[in-house]
Amino acid sequence: MAKIDLVFRRIDERTADISLELAKRHIRPDNIYIMDDVRPFTRCVQEMLKIDHDCDYVVYLDADCLILEDMRSFIEDCDAAYVDAYVSDRFRGRIHCGVHVTRIDLVRAMARVEAPVDDLKYALRPESRLRNLAMKPLRLSKQFRNFDILHDHFQFYRHVFQKYALRELRSRTRVQFKRLSSAMSRWNEDAEADMDFKVAALAVDYARRHVSKKAGAAEVHAFIADLPRHADMALAEMGIVEKPDMTMEDLEAWLEKNDRRAAYGSSGDRPKVFGLGLSRTGTRSLTHALQMLGWDCSHYPTDEDTYTELSNGQYDLTLLKHHDGLTDITCVPYYQQFDKQYPGSKFVLTVRDKDSWLNSCRNHWFNRPAFGEAEDPDQEVHFLVRQLLRAAVYGCYTFVPDRFSWVYDRHVAEVTAYFKDRPDDLLVIDICAGDGFEKLAPFLGAAIPSEPFPHKGALLTRRVEQARAGAVAAE
Repeated sequence: MAKIDLVFRRIDERTADISLELAKRHIRPDNIYIMDDVRPFTRCVQEMLKIDHDCDYVVYLDADCLILEDMRSFIEDCDAAYVDAYVSDRFRGRIHCGVHVTRIDLVRAMARVEAPVDDLKYALRPESRLRNLAMKPLRLSKQFRNFDILHDHFQFYRHVFQKYALRELRSRTRVQFKRLSSAMSRWNEDAEADMDFKVAALAVDYARRHVSKKAGAAEVHAFIADLPRHADMALAEMGIVEKPDMTMEDLEAWLEKNDRRAAYGSSGDRPKVFGLGLSRTGTRSLTHALQMLGWDCSHYPTDEDTYTELSNGQYDLTLLKHHDGLTDITCVPYYQQFDKQYPGSKFVLTVRDKDSWLNSCRNHWFNRPAFGEAEDPDQEVHFLVRQLLRAAVYGCYTFVPDRFSWVYDRHVAEVTAYFKDRPDDLLVIDICAGDGFEKLAPFLGAAIPSEPFPHKGALLTRRVEQARAGAVAAE
């Protein structure tokens, strides 16, 4: 039987006591170490790596995470060096953060890594930076697992502010800026009804005004260390009254009220779902809609394991042990192999008016090269995935209208021909023309949600079009 230690990190979060109680229930650790209000996070990481563990795995848990299902049995059977847990985040949807399952040999390797000096990546993400530095020479890679965990729900306003001021600083690369912008476009829909989103947006704006994009590691580190004071000042200036303390009874009442929410743990006998649409045919909308129906699908995964497996012709994907399916062009070259590997799966082909699709692809591919200098190891893998799939799906690395038009026609014809004798296994849906839950839910045997169908991408498309027009004007 594996020995499991828990390192619990708290800074007086509103959910701290509840989080620890749930962790004891669902991890059942052999030992518990509490990092209590150790700031800034660089110091917290240094202190936690000094712990002399006698165990097989260490679970690092932030007090803003509420674990709602058993994790002990998974960890008992785990042999991965590092597992990142997917959680349901209040502000960013489905992400992996807050709960890290780390094998003891990797923990010790991290402890041996000398903290980088004047390193912005270390100042912003000290734990991740040390882990990446430790894993690279050992040729280890991260894995992912879906659990029913709430992240950043119910937090104090001051902590929401601190988190999203920090999130803005962490989002100053092209990839991370895109992710934050996408999340913020959803906040605007709920900001009038929910103060959490107002505070988060305030924090993003505050960080942008107070920390220059040219700031070095020392300046960024000093701002992060002083974040509690910045939060108190900004909230006082806005006249925002802090939330009361939270109890386990409050959580249970919320769970009862939200009993129809998707629980993202083990999916049992649920069929896998594969979205076969080409880029810009509503694949992100499809992914979010599937999540609302209870299918936790991964949209265009760019993790190293998935890249390695697909590029070596392995279709029993690690990712699909913990997800209910895949969407976007990751599926396009391999859907017939996935059909055989996962019998009983359902397939959704998203289509779109071709002229509109070509124009959207032209905008989407603008300033998205297949090759480039990676800013970090994750982006390096992202480039490799992009190169693999562009070659396999489109047969080119840049947007070529005639080629894309031919690929679109061929793909739709081949998919419909492949499933011509299996109408119950394929759904063709035009999300851009207004198709939604009235088609998708019955196809999967699910109830139609009361919420509207999610239509993603319109705001991002407008921004790309504006950027492209600006670049052309500058020429």
